Amino acid sequence: MSITPSHRYTAELANEIEKKWQDRWEQDETFNAPNPVGDLAAADGEIPEESYYLLDMFPYPSGKGLHVGHPLGYIATDTLARFARMQGKNVLYTMGYDAFGLPAEQYAVQTGQHPRVTTEENIANMRRQLRRLGMSHEQRRSVATTDEDFVSWTQWIFLQIYNSWYDETAPGRREGTVGRARPITELVDEYARGTVPTPDGRPWKELDEAERRAALDARRLAYIDYAPVNWCPGLGTVLANEEVTAEGRSERGNFPVFKRELRQWMMRITAYADRLAEDLDLVDWPEKVRLMQRNWIGKSHGAEVTFTAHTADGDVQLTVFTTRPDTLFGATFMVVSPEHPMLAGAGVPREWPEGTKQAWTGDGGTPVGAVMDYQRAASMKSDMARADDDREKTGVFTGIYATNPVNGKQIPVFTADYVMMGYGTGAIMAVPAHDQRDFDFAKAYDLDIVPTMKPEEGFDWESAWTADGEIIDSANEEISLNGMFKAEAVSAMSAWLAEKGIGRATISYRLRDWLFSRQRYWGEPFPVVYDENGNAHALPESMLPVDLPDTPDYSPRSFDPDDATSNPEPPLGRLQDWVNVELDLGDGVKKYTRDTNTMPNWAGSCWYELRYLDPHNAEAFVDPAVEEYWMGPREGKASGGTDLYVGGVEHAVLHLLYARFWHKVLFDLGFLSSCEPFHKLFNQGYVQAYAYTDSRGQYVPADEVEEVAASDGSGEVTYVYNGEKVKREYGKMGKSLKNIVTPDEMAEQYGADTFRLYEMSMGPLDVDRPWETRAVVGSQRFLQRLWRNIINEETGELVVTDAEPDLETAKLLARTIVGVREDFEAMRINTAIAKMIMLNNHLTGRDVPRPVAEALVLMVAPVAPHVAEELWSRLGHGKTLAFEAFPKVEDESLLADDTVTAIVQVKGKVRDRLEVPADISAADLQTRALASDKVAKFLEGEPRKVIVREPNLVNIVP
Repeated sequence: MSITPSHRYTAELANEIEKKWQDRWEQDETFNAPNPVGDLAAADGEIPEESYYLLDMFPYPSGKGLHVGHPLGYIATDTLARFARMQGKNVLYTMGYDAFGLPAEQYAVQTGQHPRVTTEENIANMRRQLRRLGMSHEQRRSVATTDEDFVSWTQWIFLQIYNSWYDETAPGRREGTVGRARPITELVDEYARGTVPTPDGRPWKELDEAERRAALDARRLAYIDYAPVNWCPGLGTVLANEEVTAEGRSERGNFPVFKRELRQWMMRITAYADRLAEDLDLVDWPEKVRLMQRNWIGKSHGAEVTFTAHTADGDVQLTVFTTRPDTLFGATFMVVSPEHPMLAGAGVPREWPEGTKQAWTGDGGTPVGAVMDYQRAASMKSDMARADDDREKTGVFTGIYATNPVNGKQIPVFTADYVMMGYGTGAIMAVPAHDQRDFDFAKAYDLDIVPTMKPEEGFDWESAWTADGEIIDSANEEISLNGMFKAEAVSAMSAWLAEKGIGRATISYRLRDWLFSRQRYWGEPFPVVYDENGNAHALPESMLPVDLPDTPDYSPRSFDPDDATSNPEPPLGRLQDWVNVELDLGDGVKKYTRDTNTMPNWAGSCWYELRYLDPHNAEAFVDPAVEEYWMGPREGKASGGTDLYVGGVEHAVLHLLYARFWHKVLFDLGFLSSCEPFHKLFNQGYVQAYAYTDSRGQYVPADEVEEVAASDGSGEVTYVYNGEKVKREYGKMGKSLKNIVTPDEMAEQYGADTFRLYEMSMGPLDVDRPWETRAVVGSQRFLQRLWRNIINEETGELVVTDAEPDLETAKLLARTIVGVREDFEAMRINTAIAKMIMLNNHLTGRDVPRPVAEALVLMVAPVAPHVAEELWSRLGHGKTLAFEAFPKVEDESLLADDTVTAIVQVKGKVRDRLEVPADISAADLQTRALASDKVAKFLEGEPRKVIVREPNLVNIVP
């Protein structure tokens, strides 16, 4: 008898069901979550007591759309959101778009199409793709950083930071803490009272207007300074460090990148260094991410030491930071950054000092020439390449010597690109005997190696001695460290340096202030203007937002990509009618100029999770009552913040650090109840794919490659494309590798539910996994079997019965409910699916009782929501199952184990496994073990000894 196709769960039927439920969810606004107040409050004012806020990291809407690797985290969060709703929680779950970005701007340069048009088209496409996957996003909360009101509030937050300073002595808002941001107006009061000293120590009343402005600017959390940037002439723009490859070239276009000093907006994130490190103890994050953040902040205890450098232009005080002042007697050379100001002007001598070793001089020439050549080469390297500990360290002698303050020895000063102005003081003292990097450099450049710690006996000095040891050869007429060990010696040397006025104990951070300007068009304009003297003036709130002006030409000025002498020119600088304005800022109409830089796209991603809460509020970026309901501190979440944040580990440092910084400023200023934005963080793994290359090394379409098993039965496999053997490799999915698979393709061929189920069943969520299209059919079979267990494929009628489940089925159902619930709660979605498959397989070929069918459908719903909704409806329910209670076990006796597996060992080796009653006696267990045929083969006669640990173990000694 033929089966009517419309009653079989095929891809065609799946697509019909999925569109039907997606339309219904949208029409009914099924996933809207009420706020306690405001325009998103429930009409009746009622709101669930328990809130649950989860979100994915803000995606950039790429013109390429999604491939199957992108939705991995999205499907997981949707599964958890649906599960949380079924637990009675008020779930806030939406998706927005980090929509400012360089790709859209570069596309505008190429085509002349406004970046907004491109961006909005990409957002629409991504929304369509996510809708097709059945995401339960609340659409009325969705935002894009390019939305006018979002830009307005981003600019408003920038002004709060600009108009704030950090008071290290003020009581913190969180009990027991010290230090917080305060309004800049309060700094004026502190200066006037003398409770905070002015930068030069003079009384506030003695300062003129310009000096007062400078005193305030010196403490602002957003300020202007000259800072090094990555200038890419080939793209006509400045790039973030993340957009520069280790080879010092642009990630986009592979153009050379050069260092430039530009007047930039900076964020004083360093003021929050301690809190950013300490408060990591408040959040539930993977330990590796916490470690990465702490390492980036890089708090180090040590000492500043002042050396005297003898330059061609006179003596210069050269300060270094070291964590090991106890090794000062072993400092045999110094290294300064190529950008160090000591190397500017006339400081570098024109001739090599007498006795200069040839290994120190690079290609010869003069010190000035050698240093300039080295500086030019260093400017073409990225910070990532310069900081790479694995590469060979190079440098050149500057021709300058410095005096070691503890022993008066003259030591050479080198410049090397592994030392950067952004870290510490831009200068280091080198102790090659006790630092491996210094040791390698000293060996390469024939520099002295002077031990100041006694190594273990037999140490051969083929490498540095970096362990602790007794201090040796470290004494002058005023201090002796000899015989001490590290801790005592560091303390003694720090005290002596302070007493002599040539150093002090201090704390240093790797973290630098955040460069916040971009020389681009497509970004948020700064809400400031400059007067004729170049002073910055914040615009009043009434003038926000500052909109981007239209421009007839998005192209940067044409630069030679290899022109290292060119300089950035912001695109907005061309629009003089926009740049030059007349405004009344409270003291009459005056002429001002706008800032022609724009903010980095980090700006919007620093606070988007807050706007999700209250997206239409015109009076505040978020209502305090709304923020407290969703993100406020509570039991088990002392920091407050979102309940779950899911995203890739590649954002473990900068995005999270910057977002935490903005959040803490807003918390300090009283706008938020939470001191951290994201309480629980989870990093999903990646979906990777096989790619194939032919004999020329060219990639071939992965979906057209055939897998051919060896005919000799060896199990070996070869891969063939168009009759030619190809080589398989494994890695990132991408168009260039011709191994892209899109979720649209998967939904079309199998249905979105099958695709969702496959992605979630591939393995633990935090582990990378290979994509294998052919394996998707296994997930499809599970859903087809589930369908057949409930629906007659010939008639479309229900096949469930009203009978009570037998004891075996009831017990399996109970264990499945408990296991699936526990797995969802622990984000073990793959093992939850495995348990549901076992129950579904058990039901196949049996009469399925309605209670069992309904419980299984409800358990499946978070992962495969469309088919679950359809089956729930056909089971006679008129409402969506989105808010049905997740199944519970009412009769806990069903969870009791009837049998257990007993291990039988002979001479300590496992010889059999027996299924026995959980309450079996020791005597009965011994009898069954000795009666086992598998065990009898290893026994000759009666055993000498039998040890029984009922009900799990029998150990037999022959």
